Amino acid sequence: MLGSLPRLKLVAFLEGCKQAEFGTVADLCDLNKSTLSKAMTVLEDAGYVAVRKGYLGRRPKTWLALTDHGRLAYREHQAALAALTRMAQQTAASNRPPPAET
Repeated sequence: MLGSLPRLKLVAFLEGCKQAEFGTVADLCDLNKSTLSKAMTVLEDAGYVAVRKGYLGRRPKTWLALTDHGRLAYREHQAALAALTRMAQQTAASNRPPPAET
């Protein structure tokens, strides 16, 4: 579910704050609004992101927040990536050629 780069960017950003306004997320995550909207919809449908719409003055705004379910999924994803890194390091260490004899 978190596999695409836009979804990972969105969830990683939201992990660092309570909520964020859609335009701010788009700017700081370097995502165009269409791509962010698609990522937001997929994550909202999965229950990872909560979307709240309202107004700031007369301007319509959308705020995004990571749900507890989304936070857990992101942390599990991070742990899985760290485990892959450790496996790669262990494999690389075991595949090193023996030192040359002098």
